[in-house]
Amino acid sequence: MSENTYDLIVIGAGPGGYVAAIRASQLGLKTVVIEKDNPGGVCLNWGCIPSKSLISQAQKYSYLDDLKKMGVEFNMDNFRYTNVYKKSRIAATKLSKGVGFLLKKNAIDLIKGTGKITGTNEVIVDNDKTYNAKNILIATGSRPRIIKGFEFDEIDILSSTGALSLETLPKSILILGAGAIGVEFAYILNSFGVEVHLVEMMDQILPLEDEETAAVVAKSFKRKKIKMYTSTMAERYENTGDGYRVFLKEGKTESNLTVKKILVAVGRTPNSEELGLEELGIKTDRGFIEVGDYYQTSIPSIFAIGDVINSPLLAHVASKEGEIAVEFMAGHQPEKKIDPMTIPGATYCEPQVASFGLTEKKATDQGITFGKYVFPYRGAGKSVAIDESEGLVKILFNPETKEILGAHIVGKDATELIHEILLAKKAELLPEDIATTIHAHPTLAEAVMEAARGIEGWAIHV
Repeated sequence: MSENTYDLIVIGAGPGGYVAAIRASQLGLKTVVIEKDNPGGVCLNWGCIPSKSLISQAQKYSYLDDLKKMGVEFNMDNFRYTNVYKKSRIAATKLSKGVGFLLKKNAIDLIKGTGKITGTNEVIVDNDKTYNAKNILIATGSRPRIIKGFEFDEIDILSSTGALSLETLPKSILILGAGAIGVEFAYILNSFGVEVHLVEMMDQILPLEDEETAAVVAKSFKRKKIKMYTSTMAERYENTGDGYRVFLKEGKTESNLTVKKILVAVGRTPNSEELGLEELGIKTDRGFIEVGDYYQTSIPSIFAIGDVINSPLLAHVASKEGEIAVEFMAGHQPEKKIDPMTIPGATYCEPQVASFGLTEKKATDQGITFGKYVFPYRGAGKSVAIDESEGLVKILFNPETKEILGAHIVGKDATELIHEILLAKKAELLPEDIATTIHAHPTLAEAVMEAARGIEGWAIHV
């Protein structure tokens, strides 16, 4: 095999691409990764990781009020948000270098540059050097979606990347979009004293989440004085010279408000341009690459995963898709496309939100008969002991078979707790199996156990 010939070329070193490359190497495939930026992709460098660093620091900052109640006094004269920003960049840089180390450890070549597919088994980098491989995997990810009239300048009209780049905070901000990204930034900025206006065109914040869990977050945000506008459109804005006046419309009611900056967080656009897809006849739909059961495109040697295909735009989904694709390339028989009912979603505001499977609305819309049980966090002793009793655990199930149809948790550490129920679902266990498993006391996980017991009719602490 010549120097520029491989078993697999991966275009993109995000959580889909680098995980796929490592798995391919484990399976004996000679692999090269082409990446124009730093290893780790958007998620690690300008998404999941730095945002979670900011959230962690925002949470610690919000604890100052609790400490004051204990009599602790603070001098805030030297507080600078730039230190918060720098800490988030340190985390991102450290993990990006870690991905580079993992690629090297697994004997994977990493080439910096922009790849374009010029044949069924050929990729050219920066219109210069050509590489060949038995298979090609596209893992180029996505970028913030642009809304007409609210184009980014990354100074005052921000994308999520611009928001993560802030070294000083504005006095006020309007966030367009109350999905996971918008809600997380609302929590971060509010925690550090920014006046936050959160605008959502759907009838609830976190519109993809269960109505009851989203309501808990909305109640918490209201208490934090985050102003929320649901069923509302932002039509346009004008520069006042000292900020931006944004014009809103809720039904027939029009209003406006003035803020210092605007953050647009209304989804993402796949990075499928300039890859050579059109020349090869590979089909896309609204920019998303069309793929089959094992993430093959219409050309059997070319695969695509992650945000560039029409599946949930989540890092963990991209990673799993990459694993499935390369296992198929290596001659294994992996599971086919991920079952969407087993994909966990997570929102890292406080209180956290986590879920998988059907919501009540989805079940009703699909004509699926379901039962449900809701256990309040306050029924778990630890939640009261640590003063984190806001939240609930909801499990939807088939009334006849007790099969788990979905689960929704809102509250402290919800994003960690969801996996016990998800594992039960994946393993085809029943609520009874969770209910009869001894859970350590006191733990928040006892709320999961109690919810399962509730389905069986014998919850204890409610």
